[in-house]
Order: sequence, then structure tokens, then C-alpha cells
Amino acid sequence: MSKIHRRVPPGPRGLPLLGVALDVRRDPLTLLSRLAKDYGDIVNIPLPFRNRILLNHPNDIERVLVIEQHKFQKSVQLKAATRRLLGNGLLTSDGALWRRQRRLIQPAFHRAQIASYAPVVVDRARAHMESWRDGDVRDIAEEMTRLTIGIAVQTLFGIEMKSEAIGVGQALGIVSRHEMDRLRQPIRLPRIWSTPEQRRVEEAYEFLDSLVYRIIAERRARREQGSDLLSMLIHATDEDGSQMTPKQLRDETMTLFLAGHETTALALAWTWYLLGENARTELCLHEELACVLGGRAPALEDIERLPYLTALLRESLRLYPPAYIVTRTALEPFVVGRYWIPTGTTVLLSQWVVHRDERFFPEPLVFRPERWLEGQAGQLPNYAYFPFGGGPRRCIGQGFAEMEAALALATIAQRYRFRIVPEQRIVPEPLVTLRPKHGIRVTVLAR
Repeated sequence: MSKIHRRVPPGPRGLPLLGVALDVRRDPLTLLSRLAKDYGDIVNIPLPFRNRILLNHPNDIERVLVIEQHKFQKSVQLKAATRRLLGNGLLTSDGALWRRQRRLIQPAFHRAQIASYAPVVVDRARAHMESWRDGDVRDIAEEMTRLTIGIAVQTLFGIEMKSEAIGVGQALGIVSRHEMDRLRQPIRLPRIWSTPEQRRVEEAYEFLDSLVYRIIAERRARREQGSDLLSMLIHATDEDGSQMTPKQLRDETMTLFLAGHETTALALAWTWYLLGENARTELCLHEELACVLGGRAPALEDIERLPYLTALLRESLRLYPPAYIVTRTALEPFVVGRYWIPTGTTVLLSQWVVHRDERFFPEPLVFRPERWLEGQAGQLPNYAYFPFGGGPRRCIGQGFAEMEAALALATIAQRYRFRIVPEQRIVPEPLVTLRPKHGIRVTVLAR
């Protein structure tokens, strides 16, 4: 057994007091990639108040997420950044509360329930395209947000919502950017200071809160208990006979509302971007859709007959994972490699970094869906690819998201293709999720 050292792992020195805080604020994705390249699989990241540890090898990632997951909890920093938005919902809670919520919500994502959502996805996608015209210039990220919001509220909450869809995407961008900027600042202004930015952020929060409370009220007004998730939450009774408080119901609804649409919308937006930049890949997709579907609407059972489409989505999630980083805080000391890591240390596990590691993905920056059709998946170590996280806290909606993305892509790609509008900067912005900072403007072309 190799000797364990109590000294910190290798890493940059950074500035006195600040460490690499300014680099984190300026360009965190480039910083993470550079640290992994320069210092290896275990990197100490100096930051004010408490350092972070970046782990870049799949074996260590598996230890944190699966093998020794009981030694970690959701990071304090993540909770701080999302507390105002998500409260104490499924994504941010821990321990007994998290286990209770997971048990309660799990039935909505069972295989049979997901199958019942499939026709809604196709119908919504077809309806969404009705306003498009050949030659339109649109922000495809915004379009996918509007589409997946409609799918989420109908499938998960059993209601209709159309007019607020654009506002949701804008409000999420405002609050996510604010909270992540705040998290990355070495010195933070008090929230009670009424600056113009803080007022704009509070207006966005109020918009989202009022929308979610309205969703709850509309579902409650129908009185009958349906099979949708929100109905299950409203009528759920704990062992002592108590039900969720309005605040608890709000937190879970907000969590599932956001998680149920945003990551899929981003996955689709980044996929359209990659297709718009790769004509050969787009042609292969169209040939497969024509051969398998022949112009008809796709169904759930068609997905397994569309291997190229599935590989394309996997490759998109590799290059632009909406969940680009996982953070955990150590509840007790742990050993990684030759290093002893103390209690309270925050550990970073980055899909953005590992998915682009040439040890696991030859030509890692090349968009090549074929790699998933050539036995690539079977050769990968566990957790060299983990777009939905892993272990007990793997994304509860993974099956739903994969189905939704596949059917939406197949439905839309049969009728339209998209060309990236030239002379725009497509910049991935790592907020709570990986968003295109300035959107993705495309020209819509009818097929």
C-alpha cells in the first residue's frame, strides 16, 4: 500500500488570500480544464476561506458518488446558491428528508409512467413547430425552453401553460447568473442592499414563485386526485398523518418544475447547435429517421430502432453536459490517492473535464456520434461518462429526460433543420446548469 501523505495535493498557488478566485469568476470551465491538465487527477484549488479538491479520475469519482457516498453530502456552496430558488427540495435536501421525498416522487418516473408521457412529448413538439416558417431566425435555446416547459407542466403537473414560457427562461437566467456570480465573488455584498441588480433578481424570483404557487392552486382547484406528480404531492400523507406544508409543496414543485424542463431544453439546444455545425452528422440522422419512421410521428418503441439518434444525443451530452459539475462536502475525513482530506472539504467532480479527457475519449473535442456505435461505451471505466450524476442521487428523471429528448429531436428533425447564424459567439456559461450565454440564433429551414 502506498504511503498516505497529510499534505495537500498539488495545485496552483494563486494570489495571497484570494487563491484562484478571480480565475473562477472570469472563466471557470477553462480553469478546471487547465488544472486537470497541469496537475493531474487530484488537484487542490486554493480559494478564500476553504480550498476545494478537484477529482478527475473515474475511479475516484465512483468512490465519492457510489462506494463511499455515505461520507458526503450536497455541498454547502450549492445549497447556498440554490436555497432561495429551490428551498429544501429534492435536489438540495439530505438524510431522512431526502429519502422520504425520493420515495414519494419515484412512482412518477417508473417505466410505465414515463411511457404514458411519450405521446404528450410528440404532440407538444408538433404543435410547437406550427408557428415556425422557412427562413425564420430564432433563438433555438429559447424555443427548446418553451417546448420543454409545456411538456413538463402537462406531464408532471397535469395542467396547461403557454404565455409565461418565455418569461421562465429569462427569469431563470437572471437568478442563476446572479447566484453563481455571487458564489464566485471573493467579497459579497449583503442581500438586503437594494441595488438595481438585486431588485431585478427579486422581481425574477417573485415571478417564478407566483407561477409555481399558481400551478399548485390550479391543480388543487380540480379537487380530484389525478395520476400526475403534483396531485400525488398534494395528497401525500406522512406516517403521522401530516401533509406537506405550502412551503414544502412549493419547494418540491419548483425543484421538479425546473429540473423537469431546463436540463432537457439545454441538451436539445446544444444538440441543434452541434448538428447545425456538422452537416455530415445531420445527414446521417435524417437518413436514419427516413428509414425507420418514413415521415410518421415517432413513438416510444421507435427509440431503440434509432441507434444513431441515441448516439448523437449521448455525444452532445458528452461535449455540453447541462449538469457540468457535481459538488460534495465531506462529512468525515477521507483518503484519495496518497492524500488525507479533512472533514468539511468540498470535492468537485466535473463532467465538463472528464468527458473531454483524451484518455477515455480519443479526439475529445471532436463531435463524433459514431464513437458510441463502435463499442466505446463498453470500454469506458465507470464514471468516465456521467451526465446524470451517479449513485443513490443519480438524477431521478434520467429516463424521462432521455425519452423526451429523443422523441422531440426525432419529431422536429423530420420537418426542419437549422443553420447557425454566422458572426455570433456561442459561449457556454456555467451557471447552475450549462447555458449558452447569448443564446443560439439559428435560421430555420424547412425540409
